[in-house]
Amino acid sequence: MDRILEAAKAIALARRNHAPLAALERPPGDEAEGYQVQRALHDLLLPHVGPLVGYKIGCTSQVMQDYIGIPHPCGGGVFQKGVHKSGAKLAASNYVRVGVECEIAVRLKRDLAAGEAPFTAEWVGEAVEAYHPAIEIVDDRYVKWETMGAPTLIADDFFAAGCVLGPRVPRSSVPDLKAVKGRAIVNGEEAGHGTGADVLGHPHNALAWLANHLAAEGKGLHAGQLVLTGSLVKTLWLKAGDKVRIELDGLGVVEAEFT
Repeated sequence: MDRILEAAKAIALARRNHAPLAALERPPGDEAEGYQVQRALHDLLLPHVGPLVGYKIGCTSQVMQDYIGIPHPCGGGVFQKGVHKSGAKLAASNYVRVGVECEIAVRLKRDLAAGEAPFTAEWVGEAVEAYHPAIEIVDDRYVKWETMGAPTLIADDFFAAGCVLGPRVPRSSVPDLKAVKGRAIVNGEEAGHGTGADVLGHPHNALAWLANHLAAEGKGLHAGQLVLTGSLVKTLWLKAGDKVRIELDGLGVVEAEFT
């Protein structure tokens, strides 16, 4: 446990100082240990970032799995102070190297308890109250992320740095999520596009993966929580002054500016 806490403290210090993280002296040995460090990290971060309000799922599309070099989904935490409304102006200096992703976010209307596992896409879909067009904010807070390894990236919430949400869309009003087309626009120019089918075949498949992953740890998802289901496009790295607009057909638009 000393090793777990030591790694969590090193990551927490780097995050609070907006300092690039070098390789840990004693990194988690595998992905399961990475999630143990992540839980310890969340406890350390809570006084600074507010309560855990949901989760992000990374590496749910082929384009992101190829980019990161990890062939399966990974989860991380979303915290209250990291959630912003569309139109937010955020300081690029609050991140080491800020990036954005085009996402379909879900808001749960009921708990998905660990004892109900295994979950299917159909099951978790029934637990969704509403959807949001979302910009996931990611932060490359590493000296060189390509050399960190999946266990350490998981320990550090897999690049998670918050999100910007557009208006909620009730479940009864959403189109077929599999067919939803998403576009990421930076400074007026399209920088990437994809569809809901790019997220593990359907965003609900990603949600089911998360629910089953948490259940294996004896944890559940809760009513009101937010889940970012994964990016339809490859990560877009930004610089100060960039304006981002995400358009998701039938779900709406979300915008942010990094000053």
